[in-house]
Amino acid sequence: MENTDSTQKQSRRGRIMSIDALRGFDMFWIIGGDLIVKALAVVTGCTFLNKLVIQFEHVPWEGFRFEDLIMPLFLFIVGVVMPFSFNRRITGGQTKKQIYLRVIKRVIILWILGMVAQGNLLAYDPSKLQLYSNTLQAIAAGYLIASIFILHLNLRWQMVGTAALLLVFWAMMTFVPVPEYGPGVLTEDGNMAIYIDNIVLGKFSDGYSYTWVLSSLTFGATVMLGVMAGHILNSNKTEAAKFFWLLAAGIGALALGWIWGIWSPIIKHIWTSSFTLFSAGWCLLLLAVFYLVIDVLKLRKWAFGFVVIGMNPIFIYMAVHVFDFKHIGNIFVGSLLERLGNWSDFTQQIAAFAAIWLILYCMYRKKTFIKI
Repeated sequence: MENTDSTQKQSRRGRIMSIDALRGFDMFWIIGGDLIVKALAVVTGCTFLNKLVIQFEHVPWEGFRFEDLIMPLFLFIVGVVMPFSFNRRITGGQTKKQIYLRVIKRVIILWILGMVAQGNLLAYDPSKLQLYSNTLQAIAAGYLIASIFILHLNLRWQMVGTAALLLVFWAMMTFVPVPEYGPGVLTEDGNMAIYIDNIVLGKFSDGYSYTWVLSSLTFGATVMLGVMAGHILNSNKTEAAKFFWLLAAGIGALALGWIWGIWSPIIKHIWTSSFTLFSAGWCLLLLAVFYLVIDVLKLRKWAFGFVVIGMNPIFIYMAVHVFDFKHIGNIFVGSLLERLGNWSDFTQQIAAFAAIWLILYCMYRKKTFIKI
């Protein structure tokens, strides 16, 4: 996975800063942005913020909130950079075998990191181990599928293949009966995806209602929808045309996902086909806006903080899952917290985030970009 290719390398279309900024925007919420907003809402009692806070909670099952966009956006952006990195490798003379070796290596590393972050690998206790339970593993599965599509299919067949992933998943969920439940059941314990997880993963499953094995098809579709956006950005179209293509694609995906959701509900836990399209619609619209503002209108200064975060996404994702940055922040504000009353939690969250960002800024200044 080339998470920083778009900024470290000059593609034939030039640097696209909006990709890094959007990735950083996504990571901002993962590394503490949501906690800052929640703490500020509590301490200020602001009506708007209190209404906004609900968007930082996942829906219990069916539906969609902003929090449900964070993981799809991560997968989507992985897809966006793939046309740039794969084209560079192919035009640079690498064979498909060489590219596949790199793909397999990255998939394995991502899988292991996912087990470290959320699969209890570092507990060194097989009874606690979870084999497939993390965003990085979903990225690995989607990245592998997208790599096969890019290496063996032209653009038209990539689109057909993406549609096939969505339709196969939908057909499996709709028409294949689950023992004791029957076909088309989308409850937490009665759907086909959770049934397959229980069979394949067994005691190594995460024990929650999220699904992974069959959902790998729609993980792949999410990454491929990002690939389609990458093709647009890597095309010969004018900047204005690229923006309008992204905008139109986003609106179209939103509409298709919403319509499909009438018959097959939008459920993140299962990563339904309707959820895949609906979330990709929002991803496309965000990319369109970031591209317009940053790369077309050249209004870039405001995005610097996000770019710093977006340059090292895997590093900081793992860091916040392994370390508690509140401890670092408390070195500087710990003695103040008891004197700040209601503002103590907000201050602690700001200090933790500042510690994370400053580490990333130092890495950015030293051009230290962790890739896998």
